[in-house]
Amino acid sequence: MPDYNLQIKALEDELKKTKYNKATQGHFAIVKAKIAMLKEKQEARVRGKVGKSEHGYSVRKSGDATVLLLGFPSTGKSTLLNALAGTKSEVAAYAFTTLSVIPGMLEYKQASIQILDVPGIVEGAASGRGRGKEVLAVIRNADLVLMVIDASYPEHHSALLREIRESGIRINKYHPEVYIKKTAKGGIQIGKTVPLEINDETIKNVLREFKINNAEVLIRSRIDIDDFIDCIEGNKKYLPAVICVSKADMIEEVALKKVMQQVQADLAVSAETGFHLEELKDKIFEKLDFIRIYMKEPKKDADLQEPLIITRGSTVGDMFVRIWGSSAKFPGQRLMLNHRVADKDVVEIHVK
Repeated sequence: MPDYNLQIKALEDELKKTKYNKATQGHFAIVKAKIAMLKEKQEARVRGKVGKSEHGYSVRKSGDATVLLLGFPSTGKSTLLNALAGTKSEVAAYAFTTLSVIPGMLEYKQASIQILDVPGIVEGAASGRGRGKEVLAVIRNADLVLMVIDASYPEHHSALLREIRESGIRINKYHPEVYIKKTAKGGIQIGKTVPLEINDETIKNVLREFKINNAEVLIRSRIDIDDFIDCIEGNKKYLPAVICVSKADMIEEVALKKVMQQVQADLAVSAETGFHLEELKDKIFEKLDFIRIYMKEPKKDADLQEPLIITRGSTVGDMFVRIWGSSAKFPGQRLMLNHRVADKDVVEIHVK
């Protein structure tokens, strides 16, 4: 039985020894493709041994969105959860055989946002250390990741990113517009609408490593070879994230600024003192890309107390509506089905 770990390590060592340039670009791409395929075989072997339910944990979702608190142990996640959720939140535990998830509810700008605190992960979590696979699996059901980095341990940031990536999650990235249609013959045909640093021959060689010899490929996003491999595999989860430095009150201001730059943090907070907690709530709301739509029945006033929470870019859908708000040219405008609504619009619904 092949030892995939040894094979993967040998290929990773090969990449470290090879200097990347235009001449070695193709070699880099093929080696990365080989690594990706070996990791998939390794995962398939593990799934075959333990069954599908080993990492199939799910958490009962509630509210308008779910935010997952992710960080190393003792970063202050639990304290931050309590500070965000407040005394009105119902806190209980969802207990599993190897995993407990503590939920809280953040009520902000008329939205109900579920926040989940999972056990802290450690290096090697994506490979299963410290029950890390179960913890990272919960992320796939979340709508946003709140990464919590202890101000005194900025090195945790790169380690956390590494574990997240190894688990097949891509944060603060959108799924690239790459379309791969397998064909019966004709070789590999490539169409591009954007300039790329990777050449066509490299793209073809990577596809052949994945046993794809005939395909029509259309690329509409600027991508690198890692992005392209992700698109071939088609099993990655793309999620927005907020990077938060915790325990900001524990180090001096100059040192804190340096840490924030190092980890490219969105903001620093202190759950103990309340420092920047309101700004964190606002950042969460912003990253979830929420807008509030107020509903209105014909001949009645709009309900301004409990809006419908939807994401920006949503359309009215299969109904005829009249709208009051910034997206309408005049109050009560009758609009087409594909009209995009805006934050705080009032919508009067007329079902066909």
